Amino acid sequence: MTSSSFEHVEVAPPDGKLNASEICVERIEEERRLVRKVDLYLLPTIWLMYLLSYMDRTNIGNAKIAGMEADLRLSSSQYSIMLVVFFVTYVCFEIPSNLVLAKTRPSVFLPVTMILWGIVTCCMAAATSYKHLIALRLIVGLLEAGFAPGVLMILSSWYKKNEMSKRFAAYISAAVLSGAFGGLLGGAITQGLDGAHGIEGWRWLFIVEGAATISWAIIAHFILLDFPSTTKKFSARERLLATERLQRDNVTATTGNSSPKVSSMQATVISLKNWRTWVLTLGYMVIVGSSTLSYFYPTLVEGLGYTSHMAQYMTVPIYAVAFVAVGFTGYFGDRITEYRGVVIASWLALSMVCSIVVCVVYDFTARYALLVIMAAGLWASNGLALSYAGSTFGPLQQEVRAVSLAFVNAMGNLAQIYGAYLFPSDDKPKYLMGFGVISGMCGFGVVVYTVAHVSFKRWPTTS
Repeated sequence: MTSSSFEHVEVAPPDGKLNASEICVERIEEERRLVRKVDLYLLPTIWLMYLLSYMDRTNIGNAKIAGMEADLRLSSSQYSIMLVVFFVTYVCFEIPSNLVLAKTRPSVFLPVTMILWGIVTCCMAAATSYKHLIALRLIVGLLEAGFAPGVLMILSSWYKKNEMSKRFAAYISAAVLSGAFGGLLGGAITQGLDGAHGIEGWRWLFIVEGAATISWAIIAHFILLDFPSTTKKFSARERLLATERLQRDNVTATTGNSSPKVSSMQATVISLKNWRTWVLTLGYMVIVGSSTLSYFYPTLVEGLGYTSHMAQYMTVPIYAVAFVAVGFTGYFGDRITEYRGVVIASWLALSMVCSIVVCVVYDFTARYALLVIMAAGLWASNGLALSYAGSTFGPLQQEVRAVSLAFVNAMGNLAQIYGAYLFPSDDKPKYLMGFGVISGMCGFGVVVYTVAHVSFKRWPTTS
């Protein structure tokens, strides 16, 4: 790589003299200030966007036990289909959406799609049949398809490899807390607003959460950053520093006004020919497939004997412990970047053990405790797996990286299609099939990430 242009840019002190060590210290401090500024713009904005995104896709579970199932006369299989159809459009449109994002402005693309899915979420309150919900869930899946891979693309475009784990942990913590907030908010709305203006509580849930999504999307447009060399919120010097610090870390950064080096089709071919893409995809499918458990938290907890409103509140401790695990893993993940695969495999092994024990222990209190630990392992693995993918694909061209990240996320979410059928109501209260399948998937994940750790160290990624 050519020498950095920052070697020719110096900030002179009052006396006009600056030795080499002082220059080095000044550059380090300047970079720290830049990273803090990026954090300030990106993390709170993306965090709240993802929080609302995850609540909008999972509120169907809270609505189900708050009266939607009875009012619309839904069967267990119909509910599972409603979960599945979201991921059909979600998976199909992730790669095209990320390719569009790579060539546009994230500060426009993401808020616009968010406003649209917020509107559709509000419309779900007017559903009077199973078919209405199917159609609306398909649309929400299409609109949300560009969000998660888009966020992965933005974060991997701004941060160095040893900075990613904490940022991806912050990102995933929004999904974790959305479960806790979703339970609290779901209980409060469905109980407190039930019957207000003649509208059932579960319908109010869609209205309130959809309106919140629209409101924050409008605000996010004015805060969200674009790519390092194109964002208008930073000075020319800050944009240059943001780009060059990534290049020094062997991360390919956008070159601003230059034309893409590869076409969308070429980027797709290059990505899918990369064996690392498939290894990380298999691993992430295991994690996300196992994490479909989160859609059934209210149902599983309700099986412990709690009422519908109390069952929603009892999901909160599950997410609270997971939040701590995600934060802990993200903090230390940046200190042991070369061992991310080992850490993920360890978390999955813990979740596997808990899932196996759940199959043979039928005491409800013990099963609830095991469910808490299992969820912590799966959520902690999720955040670290994303930062692992982001750093692995860092040296690739921007369009290729966009496809690779979208493919990993899309195929991972494809696992939620069959995951939606793991806990049919006929299996309650033991749900042996669901926990048995999750045990097997976690075991497979341990093997995949162990192989990834060994092979990635032996054959590092090259641009």
